[in-house]
Amino acid sequence: RDSVASRGLGDVYKRQHIAFSGGRTSAFMLHQIAQANGGIPSDRCRVIFTNTGRERSETLDFVQEVSHRFAVPVVWLEYRYDNGPRDQPVNKETACLDGKPFEQLLQRKRRLPNQAERTCTEELKVRTARRWLVMQGWKKWTKATGIRADEPHRLTPAKQPRETIWHPLAAAGTTKADIAAFWRAQPFDLDLPLVAGRTIGGNCRRCFLKSEADIAAEIRDTPEDDWPERMEAKFKGTFSKRYSMADMRRSVETQGDWLFSTEGALCQASDGECT
Repeated sequence: RDSVASRGLGDVYKRQHIAFSGGRTSAFMLHQIAQANGGIPSDRCRVIFTNTGRERSETLDFVQEVSHRFAVPVVWLEYRYDNGPRDQPVNKETACLDGKPFEQLLQRKRRLPNQAERTCTEELKVRTARRWLVMQGWKKWTKATGIRADEPHRLTPAKQPRETIWHPLAAAGTTKADIAAFWRAQPFDLDLPLVAGRTIGGNCRRCFLKSEADIAAEIRDTPEDDWPERMEAKFKGTFSKRYSMADMRRSVETQGDWLFSTEGALCQASDGECT
């Protein structure tokens, strides 16, 4: 059997890219792959975490601890633009938390991403990792992503000439309840709250794919973070078709008690599904 085959999921191509988002689900996937293969074979497998500059410090701490506890080397990368896009290897100490990689992308594109055009994910994460692998001499590989069996709407990625996408957790029937149970049994965890199997405050800070309720809560809890408002003003657009971040901040500041106590005042749907 080749590397990264477990729980009857079948063989996969020799070279493996394990996409580690820094969240609980992809960390669980990484653990299961390592356990099934007696570790991560360094000659043909790379675990990559791509930092957008808008992750939480708790996420960076978790990536570091996962690497240490599971004895898995993790490649940390950030997007840079200097006469063309390139990749900057970083580590926990040098990784940006000030949004610099993200802002460099916006400066290049001259427009903001939104629910329909998710250029931040494509450029800051997907293409950054892919570009680095090509620079290492890789030509084709299998990419393992942490998509579960209970989120089938995410299981249809666009085909790529270099990557064959593999969803080991979905193939194994893994659900968010399995993920939550695993982390309850571990001696460490991502230091972000978990409610009904969902990490609250995870992913990029104030990501437009979060629900309006989550974004409003982040504005309330971290009012000093005005990066989204500054980017909307600088590039004359909005991250959401429904509201601007400045408008959401004004609502939180003027109607906070009513917003958070009134059912239906804020949309609860995530992934850009608010209508």
